Formats: sequence, C-alpha cells, structure tokens
Amino acid sequence: QLISAARLHEEYPDTYIQTHLSENRNEIDSVLELSPECSDYLEVYERAGLVTERSVFGHCIHLSDSECRRMAEAGAIIAQCPTSNLFLGSGLFDMQQANRINIQTTLATDVGAGTSFSLFRTMGESYKVQQLNGYPMSVFESLYKCTRGTAKALKLDDKIGSFDQGRDADFIVVDCTATPSQQMRKEYLERKGKWNLENKLFGIQTLGDDRNIVATYVAGNPVYQSDTCNHQKTGM
Repeated sequence: QLISAARLHEEYPDTYIQTHLSENRNEIDSVLELSPECSDYLEVYERAGLVTERSVFGHCIHLSDSECRRMAEAGAIIAQCPTSNLFLGSGLFDMQQANRINIQTTLATDVGAGTSFSLFRTMGESYKVQQLNGYPMSVFESLYKCTRGTAKALKLDDKIGSFDQGRDADFIVVDCTATPSQQMRKEYLERKGKWNLENKLFGIQTLGDDRNIVATYVAGNPVYQSDTCNHQKTGM
C-alpha cells in the first residue's frame, strides 16, 4: 500500500502525502515489529519513497535527532496536533528540537482525537505543551505556524497566508475584548501600560473562542459577520 501511494504521488506530483509518524510509543514498537529491516519509524516511509517536500507527518512526538535531520533534508512537514496528543496522552511534542534542526512545523487540529477545530484553542494548547517542555513559545511563533508558516510549508504562500499583494485575502477580523474576562484583562493591562500587540494576541491564544471572530473573508469576499459587533468600529 505504501509503495502504491508513492506511485500515485509520482503520477500526480502536486498531491500531498499525509500520514502519522511517531505518535506514541506503542505505535512505534508495532511499526518496527512489522518492519524489522528498518532502523526507525521514518525509514519505513523512506523505503517506500514517501518522505518528500510534500509529505505532511502528523504528531511526530517521539522522533530521534536522526529522523528530524532526515526530514529536514527532505523538506518534509510536521503537523503538531496538541489537543489530540494531550487527550490521548501520547506525549509532548518537542518544538525546540524541530526548530533547532529546522524542520517545517505547523499547528493542526486532528479530525480524529482532536478536541477542538479552533486554531485559537490549538495555539493555546501548543503553548502549554511547550511550557511543559521548558520552551515558552511566543505567540508570534504560534500565529506564524498557523498562518504564513503553514502556507509556506504547503507551497501555497504565493496564494494565501499573508497580506502581500496578489494574495487571495483569506482572513478573519477579531475583537480582542469580546468576552467579559478579556475586557477585564484589557483594563488591567492598560493600567500597567502593557496593552500591546503581543498581549492582545496572547489573550486571543489563551482565552479566545468563536465569540472573538467578528468577520471572515475568503478571497476578499465577506462570508461571515457577527451579529453582535460591527468590525468597522471594533477597537483593538
């Protein structure tokens, strides 16, 4: 099946290859029992020709440095799925390792065991995972990995992921103070002189939900607008 998938990708090179990699210890043991000729999990995919710059590997929690280096050399992509990993107790993804070896890493929700499709929630859970790993990941890094970083990893940054001229203009408008707790947080930070962009985004990351989304645009066209807020008047 793996070889057949590789052949399909060769026939249709614009397609993506998406699969799991090193989600949990039991999975790794099972894969290596089935493939004793391989020294690690990644080699199973390498032998089948499935580690490419259009390969997206979900989870990747228990990778060795060797696997990380080979993925980086191939241009492969990691999709971290923090809500799923925490829900299943699979482990804590090591963003520092991925960054150190320069693997393209994105944030993902996971349709199976993920507990939310919200990227706000996903950013917040990823932050907590990295805190447990001793890496206080900045909100700017989180936001990048959800937006332009993902577009770049998927080779779509010439179309989406930024406000650069000629892009498709897929974006949301957010209200950073849409809930009572967020409004209280704003008032506190204003008194401290710290109501800046970083803290506004951090509040969205840690406290945000659908109530913060004022409007959604796809290809420059409005497809959603909140009934409770006029985004032309929304204060940031």
